[in-house]
Amino acid sequence: MPTKTPAVSDDVRALAMLVHDRLCAEYGCPIPYFHDFDPLSEMVSSLLSHRTRNADSGRAFKQLRARFPTWEQVRDAPTAEVEACVAPCTWPEQKAPRIQQVLRAIAVRREGELSLDFLADWPVIEAREWLEDLPGVGPKTSAATLLFSRLRMPALPVDSHHHRVAARLGLIPANVAVGPAHALLEAQLPPDWSAQQVYDNHEALMLHGQKVCLHAKPKCEKCVVLDLCPFGQARLVKPAEG
Repeated sequence: MPTKTPAVSDDVRALAMLVHDRLCAEYGCPIPYFHDFDPLSEMVSSLLSHRTRNADSGRAFKQLRARFPTWEQVRDAPTAEVEACVAPCTWPEQKAPRIQQVLRAIAVRREGELSLDFLADWPVIEAREWLEDLPGVGPKTSAATLLFSRLRMPALPVDSHHHRVAARLGLIPANVAVGPAHALLEAQLPPDWSAQQVYDNHEALMLHGQKVCLHAKPKCEKCVVLDLCPFGQARLVKPAEG
């Protein structure tokens, strides 16, 4: 997580706000939060969700909590048992030991306490830096932990759908990967936005990517931001006759 905010031009900032307003009107902002987890639970949920459908990662999380009611039990369990619980996810053989590694690291840094509730009193940028020092925790997981959990802190996660929409609209260069895109897209938002407004921005772009701006066959003719989208306009241009 960079400590220096990227420079954003007035034109890009204006485009980001116009896109936000149109997509919020389309998808009904304010959008209700889908989780009310404590931040540690949200972090584990986010780690499970990587490259996994929401239904599958949700099932894995529920199985894990049903088998091990406390995070201390998850941390200390045989890794094979944790892996069996999270089997609905992609790469359970990687995610099970990684989750245990993260839990051990938190316990060490917090002198035995397995909780992230203390981050509620921290500035967002410092909280994200602390989280991203944990093994395997990148910008998406740190932002999700702060925004989606009951901490409700204004940190912007960027998933693959959000990233695709932003790149096609020209909010970020097409060659910028998802990780570095976090800082660029967050810098386009007003610094005084509430967590709900940041959440709406993420959810609206994500939903647009899931419903309209599809990876293989985007429905550009149904897009409410088509007039703002170089990708969509180029795609719908008909070949010249003659």
